[in-house]
Amino acid sequence: QVQLVESGGGLVQAGGSLRLSCAASGSIFSRNVMGWYRQAPGEKRELVATITSGGSTNYAESEKGRFTISRDNAKKSVYLQRNSLKPEDTAIYYCNLRTPVNNYWGQGTQVTDSS
Repeated sequence: QVQLVESGGGLVQAGGSLRLSCAASGSIFSRNVMGWYRQAPGEKRELVATITSGGSTNYAESEKGRFTISRDNAKKSVYLQRNSLKPEDTAIYYCNLRTPVNNYWGQGTQVTDSS
């Protein structure tokens, strides 16, 4: 059974930094794609960024240059970094792991602008 556990959310002031972490447990295909999605209040869940097990990244067009995604394959973990946070970054951030045969989601971590 694969589980994804996110951490790093909370209250962040506009202009502050955000670093989210997601760790996968269980047995997973070595060839996979991990990523981050977010859902703002009243909005649909949307892509932020993904990264393959080989290190290739893909960002939503609107998020290019704003977020940085990275991963540590040995730790089965993926990270999302954002500096200069803006109020519109307030959302629930979800970790995703996609393999050739399965698609997994974390429970989500809330990021809220405190300003």
